Amino acid sequence: MDVLKVNHLSKVYGGKVPHQALSDISFSIQQGEFVGIMGPSGSGKTTLLNLIATIDTPTSGEVQLHGKRPHQLKGPNLARFRRRKLGFVFQDFNLLDTLTVGENIVLPLTLDRKDVKEIEQKLKDVAERLDIAEILDKRTYEISGGQKQRAAIARAIIHEPSLLLADEPTGNLDSKASHIVMETMEAINEQDGATMMMVTHDPVAASYCHRVIFIKDGELFNEIHRGEHRQTFFQQIIDVLSLLGGNSHDLSSVRL
Repeated sequence: MDVLKVNHLSKVYGGKVPHQALSDISFSIQQGEFVGIMGPSGSGKTTLLNLIATIDTPTSGEVQLHGKRPHQLKGPNLARFRRRKLGFVFQDFNLLDTLTVGENIVLPLTLDRKDVKEIEQKLKDVAERLDIAEILDKRTYEISGGQKQRAAIARAIIHEPSLLLADEPTGNLDSKASHIVMETMEAINEQDGATMMMVTHDPVAASYCHRVIFIKDGELFNEIHRGEHRQTFFQQIIDVLSLLGGNSHDLSSVRL
């Protein structure tokens, strides 16, 4: 079953010189898939994520999530759709410093006015799974980058969204914390059957995905599927990235 369908999606940004950020992109993501999106800087990765996240609106084409077209929704209905159906993990964590870690994690449930007992139980469950139960009362400035990202993942999955969207989730982490975060995301995908899409320039992170879609100059360039071995998949990702070109920032020289 398709959770996400992207049909002939295009985005043109206006201005004195209009810029075509995306051109006729079509693909789908099935229930339980973990899909990576890669490409050089300026290729349209983030534009694609923002369109799927309903943060931006397409110039043409459409996004369908479980058959619904969120871009047709307005105001409070769109906000409710985004809050209930989507989960977000960002490079810079997007945690609120004024709240404790626990309060940050339960925010989607609080906004939805869920029952206090239900919120407490879900927080306990998700914190134990992500090994952050001991930091729930801490403030965000008292914990490490890796702990912040695991807290952000907990917030993204606590309301069991239809689709988890991650934007460079390992971008601000060292390699050890990156591995832990990616293993966490892989476990959520495998154990919960969570459907996930991740934009990344990091081939190590991408090697945890089931398949990777490559974008160049706003168009689909290639797609590769993971087999049995992550090491082999990692090497295939490196090979496609070298074909794509781009600057050295886009090509990590890290080995698994």
